[in-house]
Amino acid sequence: MSIEFKNSKFHLFNNEMSYVIEVSPYNDLLHLYYGAKITPDALSVPCRCNNPFIPNHDENNPSYTLGSLPCEYPTAGGADFRSPAIEAELPNGLRAIRLKYTGHEILPGKPALPGLPAVYTESDAEASTLKIITEDEHAGIQVILYYTIFEDINAICRHTEIKNKNNLYAYIRNAQSVSIDFPAGEYDYIHLSGAWARERHVERNAVHKGIQGFESRRGASGHTENPFIALLEKGAGEDCGNVYGFSLVYSGNHRFVIESEAFETPRVQAGINPFSFCYKLEEGESLVTPEAVMVYSASGLGEMSRTYHRLYRTRLCRGKYRDLPRPILVNNWEGTYFNFTREKLLSIADSAAKIGVELFVLDDGWFGERDDDTTSLGDWFVNEKKLGGTIASLAEEMNKRGLKFGLWFEPEMISERSRLYEKHPEWAIQIPGQKPHYSRHQFILDYTRADVREYIVKTISDVLSKANIEYVKWDMNRNMSDVYSPQLAPDKQGEFYHRYILGLYEVLERITSAFPDVLFESCSGGGGRFDPGMLYYMPQCWTSDDTDAVERLYIQYGTSLVYPASSMGAHVSAVPNHQVGRITPLSMRAAVAMNGAFGYELDLSKLPEEELAEMAEQIKLYKKIRGIVSSGNMYRLLDPFTSRYASWMYVSEDKKTALVYYAVARSKPVQPLLRIRLKGLDPDLEYSIDGKLYTGSTLMNYGIVINRDEHAYDNLLLEIHSV
Repeated sequence: MSIEFKNSKFHLFNNEMSYVIEVSPYNDLLHLYYGAKITPDALSVPCRCNNPFIPNHDENNPSYTLGSLPCEYPTAGGADFRSPAIEAELPNGLRAIRLKYTGHEILPGKPALPGLPAVYTESDAEASTLKIITEDEHAGIQVILYYTIFEDINAICRHTEIKNKNNLYAYIRNAQSVSIDFPAGEYDYIHLSGAWARERHVERNAVHKGIQGFESRRGASGHTENPFIALLEKGAGEDCGNVYGFSLVYSGNHRFVIESEAFETPRVQAGINPFSFCYKLEEGESLVTPEAVMVYSASGLGEMSRTYHRLYRTRLCRGKYRDLPRPILVNNWEGTYFNFTREKLLSIADSAAKIGVELFVLDDGWFGERDDDTTSLGDWFVNEKKLGGTIASLAEEMNKRGLKFGLWFEPEMISERSRLYEKHPEWAIQIPGQKPHYSRHQFILDYTRADVREYIVKTISDVLSKANIEYVKWDMNRNMSDVYSPQLAPDKQGEFYHRYILGLYEVLERITSAFPDVLFESCSGGGGRFDPGMLYYMPQCWTSDDTDAVERLYIQYGTSLVYPASSMGAHVSAVPNHQVGRITPLSMRAAVAMNGAFGYELDLSKLPEEELAEMAEQIKLYKKIRGIVSSGNMYRLLDPFTSRYASWMYVSEDKKTALVYYAVARSKPVQPLLRIRLKGLDPDLEYSIDGKLYTGSTLMNYGIVINRDEHAYDNLLLEIHSV
């Protein structure tokens, strides 16, 4: 078991990593170390405070104060003036709590989180879990800190459980999943920022004095800030240096904070956003925080990413399609939008079948009276007049052509013009007596309500059970405003955002469990809810509504910092591109999209034969390479955010096969030859490239030369095999 407790220190370790917590003589939990593996027996947290304005609670030992020490789970209202990890309010108005160590347990394996998605194990031998019990006996608040360390993966999963043990109630106003005080030094941090159609762009900044970070207040993890941050020691890069990743398995409002105060020791915190958060715990009730997945890498960002990829691909994603190749699809959305007939759909399907597509996805517009985006969300009954028959008969037609059949849903939304709204206007999230804000002519259903959840589970299940539907795209196309639920008591309105997400997770668990053979893909205006929480229920996500090949270089590169290629939905669309108007060659659009769950999103029936023939060859290639794309180890080679190029590669576990991708994002005339050093190969193996043999060491140290005139949108997919 890779957890020890001796000499008042907890040591969590595997072959490469250590995490050490010390129990002080005052029963405070102090953070001693996190990084490459050490032997901590002789170490102890040094106590030194030369600041008279920081209080202590033992006048005989003024050097010991939580205001200057590295705290493992800091509280508010005491000597520590830095950001607290927990804030509570008791019936008497008291807001200061003091958590003291009272005991611990060491368990094999990894417990599940009730009602929340989380990384899992398939055997107890894969991991060990530490439960540290802390309590403020006067306040009656108990906080249990959970740490799971993996034997073969440099990851630690953390969450907390907060229990009310007093005989009245308590309001929890802040409950972070993780807090770590790092030693003084120079650091950078990376986060994934953006907007709709421009998600997860890499932002790197120096850690400075004060508070820095980001948050979502949108009711979803959001387009603007992904729930991930990496702290890097100064000088760390793609392949070198200490990197600490923090990824939150949560789909709602989040907050990530780095605070560097007087002692220049950065405090990193991640968890539910305290914005508009106030969770009431009655006597005996508990609040469990979302899981934070911490990854340590001594070899830069690349190794951090490969650790996340491996963990999320194999121990977060679940179900039939976790380890299976994803079918190549055609989605009719950008090809037809709402304007389609059965004949049009079948004509697209005929072209798709001829070129080797495996799945036809019918997007928005098949239900209710939905011919535009102003109506019918919530009315999940088939518009048989528009479809020229039932969904079952349409699925049969697709199956006859050798195609699987899939459907688009937006189950969290309700249109004002809908039968459901006429019957249940109270199911829409609105503030009573106030004119609601509009977005896309739709409101959000109140998933804090059990009756709403039951309706959605029943209506979606009815559709899925009446036809051979093998894929579902689950969309969510607006963020929350006018937040209020008449079902919640006045002193529980601060629970709304979190209870909504818990309700969503309940619905997702019930539906995905009831239809285990369906491939579910999440979507939220593209990548507005591309987060680990959704991947637990759906193994892939629509990466962005922006299908432009150049913009996708940036989006997919940034996404790869945390998420595996198997999770990224990526399609070839028409040109000029519908989002940015750019014209790129079909070869580049396809090559970029092959770095994910591949498909097409255009009207295939309108294309000339030469383009269809080119697509048929693309599909043959993708069927050949999709195994290594979905399960190979990814190495980033050229960063489009800092160069004019994008390049990365995938290497099989046995290092005998590799795939290199390269593209020109911005071209310049009269450029020198570009040499790209490969990564991850076996230095002693020989590899064949275009009939020539190279050792792995040559390819990694000298590299490959891109000996071709540089044109805009030039791109290359290069297969490499050992001999």
